[in-house]
Amino acid sequence: MFDFTFHNPTKILFGKNAIERIGEEIPTDARILMTYGGGSIKRNGVYERVMNALKGWHVTEFGGIEPNPRYETLMPAVELVRREGIDFLLAVGGGSVLDGTKFIAAAVPFEGDPWDILEKRAKVHEALPIGAVLTLPGTGSEMNGNAVITRWEKKAKLAFYSPLVYPRFAALDPQTTFSLPPRQTANGIVDAFVHVMEQ
Repeated sequence: MFDFTFHNPTKILFGKNAIERIGEEIPTDARILMTYGGGSIKRNGVYERVMNALKGWHVTEFGGIEPNPRYETLMPAVELVRREGIDFLLAVGGGSVLDGTKFIAAAVPFEGDPWDILEKRAKVHEALPIGAVLTLPGTGSEMNGNAVITRWEKKAKLAFYSPLVYPRFAALDPQTTFSLPPRQTANGIVDAFVHVMEQ
């Protein structure tokens, strides 16, 4: 394994110390919302590594972002960010956490109903900066400005794109993926290929 840094335009931090380097990419005075999914990051050690890397920062947590992230789940995060004056988002997880975090980033400064970003394709004029710590290889979401969001009550699954929600950086320590079942890793690679073809 070789460590490397790649910018396209997301800066990729890759290698066994990638997570420990995220503090180099976040403003020292940032107020951070860390988003994640069902809590596997607390079982596999990623949570502890991220929190150690963010010592000295003001960090608020928002967990529970599910696969095919739901609008109903994400809107409380939007309100939390507004209420707490958070100005940087850190997604820790796979593609769904990243997609949900991109929506939060676009929805916070949006004037009007954030659902319009998806349903009416309202233009995103501003978004909070995003960083990512990946726990699943091959999502593709770490290097694009796309997100897919589900609204359960409307039985709708819609996508949006904005160059403003590209993550500023994405950190991947491949060792964090070793515990994944082989099938899940293979699905991630296929999913990444599909997303590349979509681009």
